[in-house]
Amino acid sequence: MKAKVITLIMIFIFAVQTLWAAEPAGKTTHLYAVKGTDSLRLDHYAAPVEGKRPCVMFVFGGGFSHGVRDKKADIPYFEFLQSNGYDVVSIDYRLGMKDAKGVGVLDFFPLFRNTINLAVEDLFSATSYVVAKAEEWNIDPTKIIASGSSAGAITVLQGEHTICNQLPLCELLPEGFNYAGIISFAGAVFTLGGAPEWSAATAPTLLFHGNSDTQVPYNKMAFFGCGMYGSKYIAKELHEVGVPYWFYSVEYQTHAMAWEPMHNNHAEILLFLEEFVDEGSRQQRSTHIQDLSLPERKTFFLPTDYLNSNY
Repeated sequence: MKAKVITLIMIFIFAVQTLWAAEPAGKTTHLYAVKGTDSLRLDHYAAPVEGKRPCVMFVFGGGFSHGVRDKKADIPYFEFLQSNGYDVVSIDYRLGMKDAKGVGVLDFFPLFRNTINLAVEDLFSATSYVVAKAEEWNIDPTKIIASGSSAGAITVLQGEHTICNQLPLCELLPEGFNYAGIISFAGAVFTLGGAPEWSAATAPTLLFHGNSDTQVPYNKMAFFGCGMYGSKYIAKELHEVGVPYWFYSVEYQTHAMAWEPMHNNHAEILLFLEEFVDEGSRQQRSTHIQDLSLPERKTFFLPTDYLNSNY
């Protein structure tokens, strides 16, 4: 009998833990847009604090071909932000590369440009939805931060580049809106017209990247005016225009930097949010980690690396 009671207690505990993992506290789901045949939703995770709260918009990764807004591996990142007083909004977006398997290099560029435009458009639509809901949700609309992993990091960086240069799609945002900060886990900016340009209006930016990433370039991959410009290149450009940033790089690290900092670099993320976003610090900071446990790997990036790694 005693063994049966213990078994029932263990089953109950397991069931409670499973339900808790599946539905984090404060989560609600909302339809923010319908675009063609796509119904786009977002999950709002409210922080358990009173008053107006800052909010982190999150865009998941997956090479623009797959992924979900409520991936279990991302939930601890959301809970970390919630526990520190930040609401989290994780969004759906259209996956323009989901049928791109086997695409050639020449066909890749126009397809990829359209894919990123779709993702940025959806990020902006979701952001406008959150701004419209800010009063109801007790969110401070001046403290909305955009964060993304891999393809999601490309999306938030491309979105900020769009805003600071007042490019098409900005009309989807409230007039004069800009993110209070950008947190990028292994991201880049894609252009077909030369190197991206940044302005002093660019939001404070936290860039995580490994210099042996073969899925998203750490520095740049460009030719004939077409290319992807990664975290090292972006940090250099932000330095030149006087924008606050923190570039956190790891020697010989791979694309693992798209997810590892969400679990292992909470201190740096929180410090960025407190100093650069809340306090308006004007610092430009670089942290270069040499992890002696990592083997030496190649640190150059070829156009075929992105295609082979993602598609």
